[in-house]
Amino acid sequence: MSVLNSIITSKTRIRILMGLFLNPQRSAYLRELSEEFALSPSIVKGELQSMKENGLLTSEKAGNQILYRANQKHPLFPELNSMVQKALGMDRILDSIIDRLGDLEQAYLLDDYAEGRDTGIIDLLLVGRIDSSNLTDLVTKTERYIGRKIRTLCLTQDEYGGMSAQLGKRPKLLLWERR
Repeated sequence: MSVLNSIITSKTRIRILMGLFLNPQRSAYLRELSEEFALSPSIVKGELQSMKENGLLTSEKAGNQILYRANQKHPLFPELNSMVQKALGMDRILDSIIDRLGDLEQAYLLDDYAEGRDTGIIDLLLVGRIDSSNLTDLVTKTERYIGRKIRTLCLTQDEYGGMSAQLGKRPKLLLWERR
């Protein structure tokens, strides 16, 4: 699990994974990705370089630009490709969660989805001071949108710390954390 936690450390990295691992034949330039994600090229470049150093992406020079593509020979490629396909739409869900839930500090996928298994039930752990009325509305709308059941566990930072031993026994994948 620690390998996956080190892979998905930012929303930008999730977007790159979604963009390049969903369709592994796709290749993209830095500028193309930064425009697609509406992010500065320097932010995208840092993530691309980090992912290339970890072997997740390959690159080739095309004129005076660099073309990036998912590395299909990486040992985690099949799992990441599967996770991205199953999580299609998770980036939009994360944006909604972050914008609407109050003081969110961390968001985790738990159990089956954290292991890349699509069981139809997405378990989310949300850490922070969460607005429960917005959460209920968001979950209802998101379930209709993605066709899966969402179960949430909301904890304050203190509660999360107190339950770390129990939560440490469950598969857990960090989706987002405040920086």
